Amino acid sequence: MSRASQAPPGFIAHPLLAALGVEHGFGTREAQAPEGLRRPHQVHGPVVVRAGEIDPHAPGDADAVVSDDPALPAGVITADCVPILVASASGAVVVAIHAGWRGLAQGVVAAGVRALMDVSGSESGSVAVVGPAIGRCCYEVDAPVMDPLRERFGSALSEAALISRPGHHRLDLGQLVRVDLVRSGISPERVGLLERGCTACDPERFHSY
Repeated sequence: MSRASQAPPGFIAHPLLAALGVEHGFGTREAQAPEGLRRPHQVHGPVVVRAGEIDPHAPGDADAVVSDDPALPAGVITADCVPILVASASGAVVVAIHAGWRGLAQGVVAAGVRALMDVSGSESGSVAVVGPAIGRCCYEVDAPVMDPLRERFGSALSEAALISRPGHHRLDLGQLVRVDLVRSGISPERVGLLERGCTACDPERFHSY
């Protein structure tokens, strides 16, 4: 994903972000990273970094990148985890977020939205799009994943998880991301979803761990 209205070759765009004039894209296997892309060393945590603070040769640990400079594309890399791109109402500030279950449990989505609000100075009218990730059809988890998520999401976890066999659930990470986006102040109607299938079901198009 990049902070720079049309998606580069190999990337998938979303009309909510394109309407703001935000150059962006969710990558497929054919995608090439934009020149000058600033991305951190991802560690499945809640840390957010400014794009201008990232050393391309020695990036620090973080799982979200905020940028208010169109000359500094910001991005994250995902395989089955959830990529999220959030933009301020003007499109002048964006944050790219990498959210696996560990990051979700630690609040990376909320941290990313807070960082965007801090930089933009407003939370009214922000837009978020949830990119391609592993679907509930292919993502089975057990108690070590469910327990920390339950601490953060409470009853919302039950709506995102279906019992698959004793002690195991099939989990919809994207649904949990949407819950956290709305909790963080983004209106539900301004949260978009790319209906492009599951990364694990479509390994020819998407990277899958």
